[in-house]
Amino acid sequence: MSDATVTPSRRPGLALGVLAGALALDVSGLGVLNAALPSIGTRFGLNDATLQWVMTAYAVTFAGCLLVGGRLADVFGRRRVFAVGVALFAVSAAVGALAPDTVVLFGARAVQGIGAALSGPAALALMAEVFPAGAARNRAFSVYAAIGGASFSGGVLLGGVLTQFLGWRSVLWFSAVLGLAVLAATRAGLPHSAGRGGRLDLPGAVSGTLGLTLLIVGVSSHGAWAWSALGAAVVLLVLFIVREQRTADPVLPLGLFRSASVRFASLAAFLQFTGSVGLLFFAPLYLQGMLHYSPAESGLALVPMSAAVFLTANFATGRLLARHAPRTLMAVGLVLIGGGTALWLGTAHHGSYVEHVLPGLVLSGIGQGLNFPSMTTAALTDVPPDRHAVAGAVNVVAQQIGASAGVAAMVLVASTGDNLLTGYHLAYLTAAVACALGAAAIAVVPWRARQAAA
Repeated sequence: MSDATVTPSRRPGLALGVLAGALALDVSGLGVLNAALPSIGTRFGLNDATLQWVMTAYAVTFAGCLLVGGRLADVFGRRRVFAVGVALFAVSAAVGALAPDTVVLFGARAVQGIGAALSGPAALALMAEVFPAGAARNRAFSVYAAIGGASFSGGVLLGGVLTQFLGWRSVLWFSAVLGLAVLAATRAGLPHSAGRGGRLDLPGAVSGTLGLTLLIVGVSSHGAWAWSALGAAVVLLVLFIVREQRTADPVLPLGLFRSASVRFASLAAFLQFTGSVGLLFFAPLYLQGMLHYSPAESGLALVPMSAAVFLTANFATGRLLARHAPRTLMAVGLVLIGGGTALWLGTAHHGSYVEHVLPGLVLSGIGQGLNFPSMTTAALTDVPPDRHAVAGAVNVVAQQIGASAGVAAMVLVASTGDNLLTGYHLAYLTAAVACALGAAAIAVVPWRARQAAA
């Protein structure tokens, strides 16, 4: 089959707004209900173990379906699959807002994750279609990353405000309305691409999706169930890899990993989300549990991180990418993310926000603002255009595994501390060392200029 036929967008500004809006939906979808969890638990009488599935149901299907979403976008056309994903996200958000019980709510959140898994890889591939390689693409990826980086904590803050004044259902209604607005602008803003044809490898799609889903479930759970899920995930992922090596139309072309750029972009994605999401996981526990902040105060306390991501990605990284290779900025970004996390080793039981909390948030945010656009650019480097969506899916999968497996490892390390604060410090140190080692690997290990196989 030939490569996808693309009609360039005549409105690149609108295209960027549509794609960044979809990214904001996907990222905020994980955090926007955080502040609403107590209200949801009260409404349906849920304990904490059950309540966390309001978040986990979304994360599991999002991560599990990403590779299939990328393959569908490459085969059937990026704009078409993007639109289906956004529509599915918006409709399921509305269903969740009307949910009469937890079965409907959890189901709606799971379908939201599937919608995000369809739109996310397609959006990344459309970015490469709309903006030619060079300064225009670097600038566009910087804005795209700035919106994405600010969306998680921004979603947490917005969710708190909406929940306080309009109730928890208003959070899902907001997601539905924003999703419909993005969908309405899709046809006018995004180029048409006919897709490259081919077929969806059903055995590979099933084994890969179930394997990734069970992997995320396993690292998000505890006890015998967690080990059973992880064991099943290993078996399914091995079967998936064997299948992908033998089929003519793989869901994940393993030849992608011949590109050092793809491999190191995946490493950078994993480590960024381990460090940044790990810090965001422990931050409310520290701020509320030891500094006695209210939930709203702890949400506001994290805003400087989002501001640092937004400002760095939007005003600095695009210019820097014009003069430096993505690997350089990824390495520097990971050092700053690790350094920002390490600064939290100074947090005390009665610490000062300005002295102990703020510097680490800002430094980590600057690192994220450097790393995210750079790793996104690197993820598509040396990859044939007709594989951009699945290459983007690989990078987002690495992000999600970092946000789940990486954070689960930090929580496990924290449990070994002599006391609560010492445990937190051990977790910060673990993430900081991992980021430093990853930065060293990216900077020092030779990169062979080899194109990923088509």
